[in-house]
Amino acid sequence: MTIKLSNWGATWLSCQLPVAGQNREVLLGCKNLEQYAQQKAYLGATIGRYANRIANATIEINGINYSLSANQGTNQLHGGKFGFDKQLWHIQSQSDKQVIFTLISPDGDQGFPGELKVEVTYKLTDDNQVILSFNAITTKTTPVNLTNHAYFNLDGETSKDILNHTLQVNADFYLPVDHSGIPNSDLVSVNQYDMDLRRPKFIAERFLESPIRQITGGYDHAYLLNKSQSIAAKLISADKKVKMNVKTTLPALQIYTGNFLKHTPNRHNGQYNNFAGIALEAQFLPDSPHHPDWPQPSCYLEPQQTYHHQICYQFDIK
Repeated sequence: MTIKLSNWGATWLSCQLPVAGQNREVLLGCKNLEQYAQQKAYLGATIGRYANRIANATIEINGINYSLSANQGTNQLHGGKFGFDKQLWHIQSQSDKQVIFTLISPDGDQGFPGELKVEVTYKLTDDNQVILSFNAITTKTTPVNLTNHAYFNLDGETSKDILNHTLQVNADFYLPVDHSGIPNSDLVSVNQYDMDLRRPKFIAERFLESPIRQITGGYDHAYLLNKSQSIAAKLISADKKVKMNVKTTLPALQIYTGNFLKHTPNRHNGQYNNFAGIALEAQFLPDSPHHPDWPQPSCYLEPQQTYHHQICYQFDIK
């Protein structure tokens, strides 16, 4: 298998697998840099300083209020108007198996306190694993939540959609959200409102019947992972020829079925439709700065600490 990367947004551009004697592109992507800069779906990008949403684009640290860059109504999404996905990263090193990208986010970047030095490593192994390692240090206390926003279609990115993929997520709880994607409840059992993915399930199964999924037009929810399980999630193509396991050190997984991908440019002078790909974004729970009581490690990084997390995508090819 081969992957392609770019220092624009430390972006994962391509993921080609040898399936039945042919190369199968399983990652959604654009044709050129101009399209990547224009699209709003965060295709394959490294997300930061804080992935997902922060309500009202404000945080409070040690009694000080910080106004953040709002880019989804009054809220902040994926780090603000000029998040890490829109930055030109430095290529610290590269080889046939590994690329290390670095970025310095200055104090006050998108409203966040502290200078944050970030390092993202992509490693491709001989057994078809793509391992992403995230490291960061800060000069001031700041929330940090780094992830990758790759969209997968294991049948091939030119196939219609991912609704006939099989998905399994090892999580007992999820977060309900409002129309803006802001959590409007504490964690809820997956047994409520047909959100249980602990057993393999066709994504299309009762897809828009759940009132919770009706609010967001499909899955767009954070699941709190059951850390007694080594695998966070498993995705299987409709033709059963490709399986992908997701492993991570992060506490939660945002499942997003590409509900608003329509009009996003693709590699073939066309556009993707809704549900063309699925994002499995390992991260802290959304809006965590406002919910320190949630059962996960703190999302705040202190000056004496190092942020270190991994996401591993392992492909099994028939």
